[in-house]
Amino acid sequence: MKKKFKTFRLNYLKLKIQLFFSNLKFFFYKFQRKNLKIFKFFDQRKIGSIPRILLSSFILIFCFYITPIFIDYGNKTFFNTKEFKNDSKAILAYTLNKKNNSNEDSKVLDEKDLLFDIFSLNDLETDTVRLDASTIKQLFDDTNYKLKDVRETKLVKPVALTLLPNEIKLIENTAERKELFIQIILPLILQENNNIKLDRKRMFNIINKSNNTKLEKKWLEKKYKQYGVVSKDLSVLKVRMDIVPVSLAIAQAAKETGWGTSRFAQEGNALFGQWTWSGEGLKPKEADENKGHKVMKFNVLQASVRAYQRNLNTHKSYENFRLARAELRDRGKPLDSIILSKFLDNYAETGEKYVEVLQKIIKQNDLKDFDDSKLLPSSKELESLI
Repeated sequence: MKKKFKTFRLNYLKLKIQLFFSNLKFFFYKFQRKNLKIFKFFDQRKIGSIPRILLSSFILIFCFYITPIFIDYGNKTFFNTKEFKNDSKAILAYTLNKKNNSNEDSKVLDEKDLLFDIFSLNDLETDTVRLDASTIKQLFDDTNYKLKDVRETKLVKPVALTLLPNEIKLIENTAERKELFIQIILPLILQENNNIKLDRKRMFNIINKSNNTKLEKKWLEKKYKQYGVVSKDLSVLKVRMDIVPVSLAIAQAAKETGWGTSRFAQEGNALFGQWTWSGEGLKPKEADENKGHKVMKFNVLQASVRAYQRNLNTHKSYENFRLARAELRDRGKPLDSIILSKFLDNYAETGEKYVEVLQKIIKQNDLKDFDDSKLLPSSKELESLI
């Protein structure tokens, strides 16, 4: 009952936010209408351009003055979600090889800096309950979210789910089960790729400037740490800060989870089977109780996707993958998942056979159709990526 009330409360706040911005737009519309009347007054009395300039300057200064007030009011009134915060935390541990001999950056990576944003995302508690498969299908139908349309229009609805449905393993029709799985994880993969694209855009803007602000330098320092570039080499950062092709990510998630049916996916939101030797995780049934690895556990699916991308973008085992991706970039060619998959033989113990399986999944399910897909913007910041 408490969870339902919080969900209702959150939806109510979202509605208030929409009404707030609608009222703000209406205010500026009325303000503009009044300005037009004033200028008409000047025209009728043949008053020169100087009063117009003065009035326009006053209006501009006034707008700059009141905008922070509105933003501050909105933050305090509508965006303050402290009451929904749960102080309970689940520890995400990601043990890296401290003897990193990578040619890209041979110094020791700081785990806390490298995975800070993943820790933060994984600590988020959600008030949503696990939706069953039929409810999710209905949600997709109501929002007109179909993979057939995505393949044609290349546009994906920003429907982000936090948990996989338990019933996905009960769907006997293989095609239906695969489609539901792709529908669930596709927006999550695109969202993380968008985050990286925005970061790359900002990085190149900073690089192309002769002088950078303190804020820009601080941001760059943060990204050096986030991508494990201890040497602070921009060329290394450019190679590491890049997306993973959508088709490749879907194929790996499908392989690692059995299209969403594995115990690790159901109990730990682990879409990519990443290992950890410390902290919270799920123990493989065949593993020794006191020895060996565990599969990393996440509170939300989004954290699993982000950890997977960070893994490919930082770990020494995937240096050749990153170099091949950078070469495709330099040659102005698309990031081909079939080509790049060849450099993921270290992802699983089966090596080359693992690569063959990935390529088979990509081809048989026409996953390359999703490589050019775009996530419909949920904010103005993402509109530039459409």
